[in-house]
Amino acid sequence: MILQALCDYYKRKSDLPRLGSEAKAIPFVIEINAAGELVQIEDTRHIEGKKKIARNFLVPQGEKKTSGVATNLLWDNAEYVLRASGADKLAEMSMERRMKYRLHLHEMRNAFIAQIMALPESTHEDAGLAAVLNFLASDFKHMKANRKRLMADPLWSEILETNPFLTFRLNGDLELVCQRPAVRAVLEKVETDPEEITCSISGEMDVFERLHTSIKGVWGAQSSGANIVSFNKGAFNSFGKEQGANAPVGKRAAFAYTTALNYLLSKESTQRIQVGDASTVFWSEKPTDWEESFSDLFSEPPKDDPAKQTRAIEALFKAPQTGVLNDEELEIRFYVLGLAPNAARISVRFWQVGTVAEMSARIRQYFEDLEIIHASFEKPYLSLFRLLVATASQGKSENIPPNLAGEFMRAILAGIPYPQTLLQATVRRIRAEREVTYPRAALIKACLNRQARYSPSHEKEITVSLDESNMNPGYRIGSLFATLEKIQEESSPALNATIRDRFYGAASSSPVTVFANLMKLKNHHLAKLDEGRKRYFEKLIGQIMSDINDFPSHLILADQGRFAIGYYHQRQMFFTKSESTTKGE
Repeated sequence: MILQALCDYYKRKSDLPRLGSEAKAIPFVIEINAAGELVQIEDTRHIEGKKKIARNFLVPQGEKKTSGVATNLLWDNAEYVLRASGADKLAEMSMERRMKYRLHLHEMRNAFIAQIMALPESTHEDAGLAAVLNFLASDFKHMKANRKRLMADPLWSEILETNPFLTFRLNGDLELVCQRPAVRAVLEKVETDPEEITCSISGEMDVFERLHTSIKGVWGAQSSGANIVSFNKGAFNSFGKEQGANAPVGKRAAFAYTTALNYLLSKESTQRIQVGDASTVFWSEKPTDWEESFSDLFSEPPKDDPAKQTRAIEALFKAPQTGVLNDEELEIRFYVLGLAPNAARISVRFWQVGTVAEMSARIRQYFEDLEIIHASFEKPYLSLFRLLVATASQGKSENIPPNLAGEFMRAILAGIPYPQTLLQATVRRIRAEREVTYPRAALIKACLNRQARYSPSHEKEITVSLDESNMNPGYRIGSLFATLEKIQEESSPALNATIRDRFYGAASSSPVTVFANLMKLKNHHLAKLDEGRKRYFEKLIGQIMSDINDFPSHLILADQGRFAIGYYHQRQMFFTKSESTTKGE
């Protein structure tokens, strides 16, 4: 299903490379004349920020690199194309290793030439290919002249140092030599094979693909790429079949799904987001605005446009009224794929399929569940990253619990209860840091309300702000704890630590062990307040305690979450009243 959906996406994207080609960033192009003489080295890079970004070109599909010699057709690094190596690299080698390396360079250069010579003889008459072969031929007199011109070029020292990708262009042409019609005709032709198979993806007869192209761009995976489909150990094989023969996929389908996925995962792609350790891509079966706006709903907004996420979410909520999406668009299927590294392979963290209507309804529900009272200076909506780091030690992304992000995203898109590990991680972080922040309170509210919706217990859903009708013991005791802390703060404003810093953990898990002492201590603090504030707090405590007969000996995880929400709601109520009083003055 995943590979088939990717193949369908490839078919509708006419701008993606066709069979036998791939898009590659080539920083330098060697321009030669018909005789094979060097004209110039063109620098294709442009400045983006502080980096130089190479231009992408359509080139013949690269070979899978191994520890041996494997070269690409008409493009490769400087070692293959020019037999070039920096002096610094050679200086680090012993004499013996240096000799072996130089022999290896000759082998690489010969392999590069052999790859071109292996093209059909009819193509050798092409002016571009003939010029390249002239340039590469070591027995031509002008080779020494070419070498001198290369060494005199201002880019030569950088080429030696960085070993970049290089390719060729015939002087006067706009296209590369590898893009000339004679070469393209060879690349696009699929050779017949007596052992054709029925492709597992398309169901059509096709030539069997033994090794699938590597997928690049998955965060944390090998820089050279990794595979979704691979069989590189005997234990993975069956019935004597090797490698890709265990899951036969045709060359056309293998090229289509790998090209589409590499495009979606590329740095320039607007159809990817990072969800914890899961590189997440998304697309629809037909063109739709959702392909562009989906990332804005979950991603951290850019610094130059901090309101971008807010606008996208507000547009999502207004869509049913404004009719932005018509009935036909609402029925278009939308796909979300989360990928994570697993050694030399890529594992699928989550895969969700639904119509645009289903996805938009579930995402609206996600934001409604998160909605909770907060300070006026805080953002109305939180990005997925801000929510996840709220569960991580020291607020660092690398400390987000493994698999949590993927499970969270899967639950959002499937409209199912959030994983218990999300609630556990949030409650654990509050107890460790003794701080109920806006993102943590929003997460706990969302987890508990989804849990209540799917539970037969019919537990009351948590409201956006303080709910005086909520009789849950955890919620009310949390509200009481916030009130006792407020009394302490007002009676002793110079205190560096409050009861929250000393007793939050015990109060939220085993209330009976601490609240008897806290209730006695509050009398001492109330005595320091003026009569009006004292009566206000005594009345408030009486209202909260009216439904608490005994302090529980233990609160389950869900009620520990409600304790945190009760505490947070009550604190926000104090701040809100304080702000309104200040504004009234």
